[in-house]
Amino acid sequence: MNSVSEQEAALPAKGGLSPRKRQQIGRGAQYAVLVVVVVALVAIADWEQIRQNFLNGDVAAKGLPDLFTVALKNTVIYTVCGYILGFVLGLLLALMRLSSVAPYRWLAAGYVEVFRGLPALVIFLMIINLPIAFPGLDIPGDVYGQAALGLGLVSAAYMAETFRAGLQAVPKGQMEAARSLGMPYMRAMVSIIIPQAVRIVIPPLTNELVLLFKDSSLVLFLGVTAGQVELAKFGNDQASTYASPTPIFVAGVTYLLITIPLGYVARRLEARQGAGR
Repeated sequence: MNSVSEQEAALPAKGGLSPRKRQQIGRGAQYAVLVVVVVALVAIADWEQIRQNFLNGDVAAKGLPDLFTVALKNTVIYTVCGYILGFVLGLLLALMRLSSVAPYRWLAAGYVEVFRGLPALVIFLMIINLPIAFPGLDIPGDVYGQAALGLGLVSAAYMAETFRAGLQAVPKGQMEAARSLGMPYMRAMVSIIIPQAVRIVIPPLTNELVLLFKDSSLVLFLGVTAGQVELAKFGNDQASTYASPTPIFVAGVTYLLITIPLGYVARRLEARQGAGR
């Protein structure tokens, strides 16, 4: 029986090619198709039109320095404020979902399901109409406060699940050891459990920051002034003013200058965390 198996293993694969050889041929075919597609795109593209419409240096220069001093600055402010609110609210929701009090768990679970299921745009439109439901309501900070609230409500739903996973990943022995030393439950959570959970979830929290930075483009639906515009609105306004898509392209590149490094940091953190396990 063993000799028969050895003879079957020694036979060449179907078509006379080994699995490894077939894999190499398949990979080579994929590379060839990719090269053909790239060459075809380069050949059919009108590079002069691309240069004039998307890479017009004169039009791009007209957006400086406001691109950085106004649009990028506002985008960062909206993102940071929304992230801070989302961080705090998300952590609170995570603690509620792990609470022994059933109503807390129900409220937190309902919030997460609702705000993860709604498009972020719908949430921003609801914020605009809050004064109708609550007459006299005035959100501090005007557009900045509204933007922070919208981004914070969206990100909190996702951060809550991230924090919950991090809290559950902390060994239960940590809490038991703290309680055995006479430490109150809340102090043990704040001093021991939560810091460990935050360290565990730093990579996904960094990814959430990248997503929030891009979602800040929805602030334009709040009705911003010239001094409150973020990158997407700024690029669109400039494109309309100069009848050229170059400002939109420049705004996109500016987004990438922030999101690509942040994404790289997140991957490095994930790799370091994975290597430490």
